[in-house]
Amino acid sequence: MSWKKLSSRIVYDNDWIRVLEDEVINPGGGHNQYGHVQFKNIAVAILPLDDNDCTWLVGQDRYTLGEFFWELPMGGAPLDEAPLAAAKRELKEETGLTASRWTEVLRLHPSNSVTNELGIVYEARGLVAGTTAFDESEDLTIRKLPVGEAIAMALDGRITDAISVAALLYFATRRANDTGG
Repeated sequence: MSWKKLSSRIVYDNDWIRVLEDEVINPGGGHNQYGHVQFKNIAVAILPLDDNDCTWLVGQDRYTLGEFFWELPMGGAPLDEAPLAAAKRELKEETGLTASRWTEVLRLHPSNSVTNELGIVYEARGLVAGTTAFDESEDLTIRKLPVGEAIAMALDGRITDAISVAALLYFATRRANDTGG
């Protein structure tokens, strides 16, 4: 038996998310309330790589956890915007970089037990430096470093953002497979 929704009510709604509470019958036949978040954007993250295999991270205070975090450049693509266009916009806004070559490398659902959030990761190459254009809510620190160091940060817990960790470990695995390591 699969999940069956009996009813649904909106608990909260704004421009970015909608929180719902559903009355459901679970796969075991029990009746439950199931709260979940529907995102109104697709998360887009960018792994920018130059010819020396250096990448860029952005650091910022994240309100929800009250701490400073390092992560890949990323943002939201409204559902009526092409995710690649949003990725290009976010890379430019957050790092000042533009790229001539883009490849989608990964799709993931960071927390599929409570949200419908979709994350798409792009690798960006052919980088050209420019100026940033932070959003009003952003106070970012930009850091260029060897991608190997960023991978180490994902492995030792200095990077904890799920999409960033997945993207960096994906790249590390792909690089190891390409080199036979």
